[in-house]
Amino acid sequence: MSEKRTLPLLPLRGLVVYPHMMVNVDVGRDRSVAAIESAIAGGSEVLVVAQRDPDIEDPTERDLYDVGTVVDIRQFLRMPEGVLRILIDGQKRAQILAVREGDTYAEADVCAYEEAAPAREPKDIEALVHGVTGKFEEWVKLSHKIPPEALVSISIMEDTGRLADIIASHLNLKYEMRQGILAAFDVRTRLTQLYEALVHELDIMDIERTINRRVRKQMDKVQRDFYLREQIKAIHKELGDAADKSADVERYREALEQKEFPEAVRETVAREIRRLDANPASSAETGVIRSYLDCLVELPWTEMTPEHVDMAEAHAVLERDHYGLEKIKERILDYLAVRRLAPEQSAPILCLVGAPGVGKTSLGASIARAMGRKFVRASLGGIRDEAEIRGHRRTYVGAMPGRIVAGIRRAGTKNPVFLLDEVDKIAADFHGDPSAALLEVLDPMQNCTFSDHYVDLPFDLSHVFWIVTANNPARIPAPLRDRMEILTLSSYTELEKIEIARRHLLPRQRTQNGLKAKDVRIAAGVYPEIIRSYTREAGVRSLERVIGRLCRKAARRIVEGEKTPIGITKANLETFLEKPTYHPSKREKKPLVGVVTGLAWTEVGGDVLRTEVNILRGKGKLILTGQLGDVMRESAQAALSYVRSRSEALALAEDFYEKDDIHIHLPEGAIPKDGPSAGITMATAMISALTGRKVRGDVAMTGEITLRGNVLPIGGVKEKTLAAYREGMKTVVLPRENARDIEDIPDTVREALEFVPVAHMDEVLKIALYN
Repeated sequence: MSEKRTLPLLPLRGLVVYPHMMVNVDVGRDRSVAAIESAIAGGSEVLVVAQRDPDIEDPTERDLYDVGTVVDIRQFLRMPEGVLRILIDGQKRAQILAVREGDTYAEADVCAYEEAAPAREPKDIEALVHGVTGKFEEWVKLSHKIPPEALVSISIMEDTGRLADIIASHLNLKYEMRQGILAAFDVRTRLTQLYEALVHELDIMDIERTINRRVRKQMDKVQRDFYLREQIKAIHKELGDAADKSADVERYREALEQKEFPEAVRETVAREIRRLDANPASSAETGVIRSYLDCLVELPWTEMTPEHVDMAEAHAVLERDHYGLEKIKERILDYLAVRRLAPEQSAPILCLVGAPGVGKTSLGASIARAMGRKFVRASLGGIRDEAEIRGHRRTYVGAMPGRIVAGIRRAGTKNPVFLLDEVDKIAADFHGDPSAALLEVLDPMQNCTFSDHYVDLPFDLSHVFWIVTANNPARIPAPLRDRMEILTLSSYTELEKIEIARRHLLPRQRTQNGLKAKDVRIAAGVYPEIIRSYTREAGVRSLERVIGRLCRKAARRIVEGEKTPIGITKANLETFLEKPTYHPSKREKKPLVGVVTGLAWTEVGGDVLRTEVNILRGKGKLILTGQLGDVMRESAQAALSYVRSRSEALALAEDFYEKDDIHIHLPEGAIPKDGPSAGITMATAMISALTGRKVRGDVAMTGEITLRGNVLPIGGVKEKTLAAYREGMKTVVLPRENARDIEDIPDTVREALEFVPVAHMDEVLKIALYN
C-alpha cells in the first residue's frame, strides 16, 4: 500500500534510518534547521534520506539516494550555536519522486510504502526468517553489543518486514549495504541481503576470534617467559653466577635499548640476541655469537669525538713535541685551518715518508692531540693476508675483524686519527693483496660504506683522519700512492739532533730509568761526539738508545753509592759507552787513482759510497762486485759506453776495452746497493783508473749519467748532502736540475760545503780530477 505526499527534506551524512528505529540527530545546516522547524509547525513529519557523499555541504537531488524514511519528530532541543538536537522515530519507507528546492529548505514529493503482513508467510520466507534469526542470535552471543533480552522480543515478532529492519538497525554494516537494505521494498530481497550480511559479519568475527586467540597465546607466552627469566636471574644471583648466558643476553638487550644503532645494525643485533637466547649454553656456536655481538655492540656506529681546533694550541703542541720539521708543521697547520673553516669536507690522506726514527709515528700522535681526537695506530709491516685489512668471514674458526675495524673499536669513536704504519712493507701472496684492500679504506668515495668481512655490515670511515707512514715511497703501489698526499720528512742535521736529544730524548730516558734531573749531567760536547762516533742514522732512534745506555750506567753508579750528579763529559764518555763504533775522521781523504766518493740514499738516511776501480790485463770484461742491483749495473754499463765514446778525447788506446778488464767494486758488500745516482761516480772512477789521474779526496758526487755524458737529476739531495757533511767533504757535485734543492739544506751545512751543479760529465771531470 502506497501514499503520495510532500514532506520537508532532511539530508543525513553517514546515517541510514530504518522504519521502527529511534535515533538522536544533531542538525546544524541552515536549510536543514529550517526544514525541521517547518515540519514541527506542520505535523512533525519529515523525510530523511542519506547523502551519497557525506562530505558535500549543500546536496542537490543527484547527491541523494532515491529511497529514504518518513520519520516522526518526537522531541527537539535547541543547542548552542543554532544546532537542533531531535529524536526521530522511523515510520515507513518512501520513494523520492521529485525534489523541489525552496528559498529556505527543500521539499520532496514521495511515495510512502506501508507494509501489510500477509495472513500466512510463504515457506521460503519462513526459512529466511529462521536463518536470519539464528544467525542474529549467534552474532549477539559473539559480539555482546546488545543485551540477550532483546532476542526475546525479536523471536516473538510476527511482522517479517519489521523484524528485518530492527535486526539491520543493530548491525554495524557498511554504508552502502545499509542503504541497500533500506531500498529493498520486497521483504524476500531484504531478508536475503540481511542473511548475506550476517554471514559476512560472522566470518569476520570468527577471523577476529582466531587472531585474538593467537595474540593472547603470544602474550601469555611472553608473560610466562618473563616470569621464568626473572626466576632464573634470581637463582643465578643467589648462586653468584653473573657470567651465565642469560645475563649476557640481558646485557645485550640493555645495550640495544640504550645505544644508538643504524637500522640495519639494530636488526642484526636483535636477530643475533634471539639466536644466542635460543642456543644451549654448551653449544660451540654460543661463543661465536657472543664474540660477534660484542663486536657489534662495542663498535662506535654513531659516537664521534667533538673536534676542537685551536690554531695557537695546535702550533704549541707541534712545537713542544717536535724540533725542526718546519715545512711539515706548516702543512699540518694549513690543514687544521681548513678543518676549522670547512669541518664537513673530506680530510686528505697524509703520507709521511722518511727514514726510521725521524718522528713519523709521534707526529701522528701530535696531530691527534692538536685536533682533540683519539689516536689509534696499526702496523702493516709484513702482512700478506687480505683478511688482516678486511677481516675473516665468520664461517672460519677463530674469525676476527680486520685491523681497521679493530682499531676503530679500540678508539671508541668513528672519527679518530688513524695511523697506518709502514705501508711500504706490505707483502702479497695467494691469500690476496692487502694493498688492494686498503684502496677501499683510503678512498673517500668508497670508505663511507666500508664492509669488513667479519662485521658484514657497512661502516662509515669517511670521518677518520688517515695518516700513512712509509720509508720508501717507491714501494707503495701506484694506485694507493695516488690517493695520498706525500710529505717527506728528511734527515736531521747534527744541530737538530743535539737539540732533540737535549729537549726530548734525555728527559724521557731519565724518567724511564728512574733518574731525576739533578742526578745526571751531560756536557754540551758529549752530544756531537755521540752523534759522530756512536750513531749513523737519519733519525734519532739509535741516539736515544745510546742516551738510554748512559742513563742506565748513571743509575747503576748511583745505586752503588756514587755521589750525584753523575757527570758525563767527552773525556770520560768511553768509560760509559766503551769504544766508538764509527771513526769518520780516519777515513782516507788523500787523492787516489780510481777511488771516488759517491753519495747514496738509503732507508736510514744518506751515506757515502766509496767506489773503487782497478784495471787488469784481460779480455775486456766489466766486473761488478759489492752486491749491486740491476739499476746500478745498468749505470755501470752506461758509464763504460760513455768512456769508450770519449776514448780519443781522454787519450785512451782505441782497443783498451778489448785487452783490459775493468773491475768496479763498492765496499761493504753485505749491504745491497741499487739506484741510478752512482752513474757519474763510476764513470769518474773508470776514467781516473784508465788515465792514471788522481781524484780529489774532498769531493763527493751524485748524479745519473746518459750514454752521451749528460747528468740527470736524482732524489734525496738533503740526505746525501748531510752524509757528505758528516764525512768532512768540502765539495759536492750534483746535477744542475737539483740546484733548487739546495735551499732545503740547513744553513750550517750550506756554509760548510761548496755545491757545484753540473749538466755534463766534462764538468765533473774538471772538478774531480787533477791534471
